[in-house]
Amino acid sequence: QVQLVESGGGLVQPGGSLRLSCSASGFTFSSSAMRWHRQAPGKERELVAGITSNGGSTNYADSVKGRFTISRDNAKNTGYLQMNSLKPEDTAVYYCNTVNGLGHQRWGQGTQVTVSS
Repeated sequence: QVQLVESGGGLVQPGGSLRLSCSASGFTFSSSAMRWHRQAPGKERELVAGITSNGGSTNYADSVKGRFTISRDNAKNTGYLQMNSLKPEDTAVYYCNTVNGLGHQRWGQGTQVTVSS
């Protein structure tokens, strides 16, 4: 069964850290680029960070540069988003997304991140 499953979300105070994980199964994860997106209440889904299939290149939204780090471990079929110096405006549902060479996309179900004191 093809699946992307996010985990690691939760409630954290401003300035805190969380690490999200995206576990892939049922397809060749190492052949797909991976992205993290987020959607806050009442807002459109936005791209947060992306990483190529081999992990050689990454990109970030300006709003998270210097605070978030995307990575992957293809041997474990897992991607990560390390989030530091979290702000209340980072509160959102975070989604993992993969894209293969044919443009076929897969999405996880999302994990809630809430930054609040």
